[in-house]
Amino acid sequence: MWVYEETLPNGEKLTDVINQTNENVKYLPGIKLGKNVVADPDLENAVRDANMLVFVTPHQFMEGICKRIAGKIRADAEAISLVKGMEVKMEGPCMISTLISEELGINCSVLMGANIANEIAVEKFSEATVGYRQNREAAERWVQLFYTHYFIVTAVQDVEGVELCGTLKNVVAIAAGFVDGLEMGNNTKAAIMRLGLREMKAFSKLLFPSVKDSTFFESCGVADLITTCLGGRNRKVAEAYAKNGGKRSFDELEAEMLQGQKLQGVSTAREVYEVLSHRGWLELFPLFSTVHEISSGLLPPSAIVEYSEKLPRSF
Repeated sequence: MWVYEETLPNGEKLTDVINQTNENVKYLPGIKLGKNVVADPDLENAVRDANMLVFVTPHQFMEGICKRIAGKIRADAEAISLVKGMEVKMEGPCMISTLISEELGINCSVLMGANIANEIAVEKFSEATVGYRQNREAAERWVQLFYTHYFIVTAVQDVEGVELCGTLKNVVAIAAGFVDGLEMGNNTKAAIMRLGLREMKAFSKLLFPSVKDSTFFESCGVADLITTCLGGRNRKVAEAYAKNGGKRSFDELEAEMLQGQKLQGVSTAREVYEVLSHRGWLELFPLFSTVHEISSGLLPPSAIVEYSEKLPRSF
């Protein structure tokens, strides 16, 4: 396991502590990792002989990581991405699985679903969805690798659909957090979640017509949306943002509340906004647009329920 090296407050190196205690004391305290898990601060060394590579880092670091290991991995390696987010480039949005495939020249599946990490760590029942392109055999190997009696994994042939569900639900969770922070209640939150799911589906299918409707009913779709809007760090920090009336920035709240973990929803909302703006689709996606405008301080948090008046009648 490649671990970005950090010095803990007591002066010890994070990788040393993980290897001595079998515990990631900073990011998953109280949970014993398997004895077979070795933390390695050297990225190239960690990936050198691996034939299965699992990517689980904040999406803003992914391009740099891929560039560092390009040409240094096995040619027959298979990748899977658990990364939520996308890169927005001049030519349009690039999914993280595509970035991995293009930078490293290997096949990349995705794993998304209603699975908040600290609940899985204590073996509470949950599900996940593997999205794959062509290689059903590789997908089945990933299913076999991740599947346990408390973690049920199914495979679907729809990489973009699965990955976009995992990416876009964080934007909706920010909206749900605003609703919680303003104490608007469960009816409003349910309405936001339904509208969010509708925009997730419409956006995904506009970008990738191959995306399947059925994917939105898998764990990666409606289930992940529900769990992220009820729990999850995006909802939590957005609630604090709304309670403060937008007077404290997301960066400030993230640093204070997440102890080094990263929010994905705010940066994804910005990336989605760039795509919508570039393609002239802003009016088609009032919820996504409003989340970004609130997050960036252009609108007050209360605007989260005012946008519905702008909904196009044809939607």
